Amino acid sequence: MRYTSGAIQALIEEFAKLPGIGRKTAQRLAMHVVQETRTEVEKLATALVDVKDKVIRCSVCQNITDLGTDPCMICTASGRDRTVICVVESPTEVLALEKTGHFKGLYHVLHGVISPLDGVGPDDIKVRELIARLGPDASGMVREIVLALNPTVEGETTSLYIGKLLKPLGLSVTRIARGIPVGAELEFIDEATLSRAMDGRSAL
Repeated sequence: MRYTSGAIQALIEEFAKLPGIGRKTAQRLAMHVVQETRTEVEKLATALVDVKDKVIRCSVCQNITDLGTDPCMICTASGRDRTVICVVESPTEVLALEKTGHFKGLYHVLHGVISPLDGVGPDDIKVRELIARLGPDASGMVREIVLALNPTVEGETTSLYIGKLLKPLGLSVTRIARGIPVGAELEFIDEATLSRAMDGRSAL
């Protein structure tokens, strides 16, 4: 269905580009915006632009943070266990694991996984930055790397690649337990399952 308003149609097209948003949901969102006050719509527009202007990647863990808060709040928190780094694919996995309240270590966000079919190699994700964190400046502080990548072919390939790189460093390299179904994404796993998976991590 096409609307008589080109502006509404354009808004629907933009909403429909968002992940997990189907055509009908995009239409509902667009009509919600139409019915909102101008003040509320301006708040939404400002929030969207602020995300592009004010959100950066943490120079340490590569997770997202606000401009002016670098390193991020997790990296600088005094109560975190600095001997353990959990490696994840994207910032959404950090949010999922933090929601469990179970993992108290630090994180490293790769921003992708190795996928030769898509032209994504090791140099296209944040592996070098992870290795740099384990160099001489770390003073032997990190003792364990937990690989918490999604259980997909690409996730497995990336885990094996990172495991090989880390082996000579003498670190304990573990992966979260297999209580998570193959093909599932961490951001959609319930908190209890994530906590058990973190508890049951095994050596790579």
